[in-house]
Amino acid sequence: MNIGDRIRKKRKEKNLTQSELGKLVNVSSQVISNWERGYTGLSHDDIAKLAIALDVSTDFLLGNDSKNNLPKLTPKDERDIAKDLEKIISSLDNPNEGYSHFDGQSIDDLDEEDRELLKAALETSMKIAKQIAKKKYTPKKYRKNDN
Repeated sequence: MNIGDRIRKKRKEKNLTQSELGKLVNVSSQVISNWERGYTGLSHDDIAKLAIALDVSTDFLLGNDSKNNLPKLTPKDERDIAKDLEKIISSLDNPNEGYSHFDGQSIDDLDEEDRELLKAALETSMKIAKQIAKKKYTPKKYRKNDN
């Protein structure tokens, strides 16, 4: 499976059209089509944006992730992450919170695309952290073999 096949597979799993994915990564649907068919290459920046938009690792897109040995998240894990993410985003939106400013910049200084990329990056990081914690702290006798 090449990078184009992996992009197409994940795009379809997320029920996104090429146009919708293109908007998330700030390219045209034709560019997405060309990537999926292998007609054009991708820059490092394109791969990073696609990984965030498709909620996968860059290693997965590049084919370096032959076996993901992290445990799957349960629906409860997903709900907990969504709830925690909402708390983080709301604290960033609150100007009275200390977390909403960095280097003289506020969350309000970001445009909508950057806000969505930040939210997607936070969500992906939280999911990976949860999976690593589950792997690290779940005793072997309770681990499922299906990863």
